[in-house]
Amino acid sequence: MIYTFPSKGHQVVTIRKCVGKVLLSLYFHIVGEGVVRLSDRGSGSSHNDKENYIDFRMKLLGESNGRAGGSERTVESDRMIILSPGVHSFPFKLGLPLGLPSTFLGKHGWVQYYCKTALKEPSGLTHKNQQVFIVMNPIDLNLEPALLMQPFHCEIEDTLGIPCLNSGPVSCRVRLDRGGYVPGESICLFATIDNGSRVTIKKTKAILTETIQYTAKSKIVQSETRELASLQKGRIDPGTTDHWKNELLYIPPLPPTNLRGCHLIKIQYDVYFILEPKGVDKMLKLQLPIMIATYPIRNSDGTLQRRKGTSYPSTLPIFRPWLNTSKLK
Repeated sequence: MIYTFPSKGHQVVTIRKCVGKVLLSLYFHIVGEGVVRLSDRGSGSSHNDKENYIDFRMKLLGESNGRAGGSERTVESDRMIILSPGVHSFPFKLGLPLGLPSTFLGKHGWVQYYCKTALKEPSGLTHKNQQVFIVMNPIDLNLEPALLMQPFHCEIEDTLGIPCLNSGPVSCRVRLDRGGYVPGESICLFATIDNGSRVTIKKTKAILTETIQYTAKSKIVQSETRELASLQKGRIDPGTTDHWKNELLYIPPLPPTNLRGCHLIKIQYDVYFILEPKGVDKMLKLQLPIMIATYPIRNSDGTLQRRKGTSYPSTLPIFRPWLNTSKLK
């Protein structure tokens, strides 16, 4: 079930016996929580943390004894209710708070929302049930800072090879057409690589990555980075220059994850531009952070700003099937 604001639904009770069922009360409980749970098998230590986003209780059936503070109720203080055989539906409507973090399921943590019910009998027996529901809190690029829609760049200059051989520098300048996208769009890359060194650059590569960071007790306990898409070009000989002109890096369908309001789990998207030299020289890497939102930019008349390489998916996944794959090295 995908709930929007406000939320509503029905709690269904089925009495299968031939005679009516004597009950005391039916309680309804909404819970939203973020959890990080990580165990270190080597040291035997564990890192756990938890935070609540919503904790709301209501009584759908039965009368309260009127006591404050949630004290225990006795059989005498609640009126017994008889439900006849069959299906009984108890509707509810609840406005969820604005700004809840979206549902997220990760390897070492999650953000989850539950509906819990408890049906109490005079004998003391309690029947419990639980249903997970999904919260999608979208990110609309039209409501984000306009700076995200502007081109931005990053550059680096370094020396390859043996310093005493007076090898020249390698410079690289990378530009993205903007800083905010949605799944189905393509990132337009422009780059200029000037190889002034005596070392051959084996290849250049652009990678779109997703990094999930888990925090427990205000300390980062795990960080995982995975490759979502990539482009690459061939060698650059010493003393030559290479250009990337309007190369398109496609953003695949991704779960609409807005974790604003969650302090335990953070998701970040980056474009890395990597220069891989021949031999034992270190790779040169530029990092350009981007935002991946839910709703794309629209023109003033409300129409979509479709760009080259855009193919919006009809639906977005809820879960991340690549979470069990190996991390990016």
